[in-house]
Amino acid sequence: MRLKLTTILLFCLFIFACKEQKQTTQTPVKISTKKEEKKLSPAYKPNQQFKDYWYAGKAEITSYKLEQARYGEIREGKAVLVYVTEPFLPNVQVKADQKNPKNVSVLKLNATKKFNTGIYPYSIMQSTFYPVANNQYALKVSASIQEWCGQVYTQINNRDQFEVTSHSYFEGEADQNFNLEKTVLENEIWTQLRIDPNSLPIGDFKIIPSLEYIRLKHKPLKAYNAFAELSKGKYTLSIKELNKVLTINFENNFPFTITSWEETIDGLTTKAIKLNTINTAYWNQNSNTDLPLRKSLQLD
Repeated sequence: MRLKLTTILLFCLFIFACKEQKQTTQTPVKISTKKEEKKLSPAYKPNQQFKDYWYAGKAEITSYKLEQARYGEIREGKAVLVYVTEPFLPNVQVKADQKNPKNVSVLKLNATKKFNTGIYPYSIMQSTFYPVANNQYALKVSASIQEWCGQVYTQINNRDQFEVTSHSYFEGEADQNFNLEKTVLENEIWTQLRIDPNSLPIGDFKIIPSLEYIRLKHKPLKAYNAFAELSKGKYTLSIKELNKVLTINFENNFPFTITSWEETIDGLTTKAIKLNTINTAYWNQNSNTDLPLRKSLQLD
């Protein structure tokens, strides 16, 4: 009898243990080795007014009278903002030559500055490729600066992270390749504004300063704490740690043309005031007979 009871007891313990083990293995455990992507906010849907202006097969070119702070003095020069929409290959991250459903429509900005420092000239160009969808960071940003001492180049590609490639003739900078966590880019502010000023970041946030600033001031390329305010036709961005304040003035109605800007760094202020705007397919206007167009922009 005792042997029978012992057998029954052992059998019950075995069944109970199996049941407990089964319940434990069925408990859901989330295991993921793949990086989860941040869900995108709803894409901006261009209205007919936007399409008629930005998809007319022309670029918007605006010239500015420039007062550029450099080496503790103010230099006179000219700045030009060239905006144009184009299809963009998101993987290779260059302009697409052919139509493809995977192409991304971007508003591209080529921003240039030319000024002299004493005997030698400076030439600065920054390029920003910003998705018209207006629901993610710029897909690509680059900048180059040339002057008689040499040239520098920096590029940020938006992939899983921001992939940075940088080249310089300065010993402490040289050739660099590194990644940054994604955050707001100061370069993209200038394109985002043209799509929808009300979507601009305000309040406290992290920002990667413009590549022009990083190069001219030889600052680490990283995210800094920023604060921004938006009022009617005016956007002000402050980076206290860098003693840097940027104010962009723009028309309050579409297409939100930028009329002027000021950037104060360490007590010196760079200013730019609009001269003229033309809408034209400049890539087809490379003949000597097209030189009068430069005069219309007051660039000669």
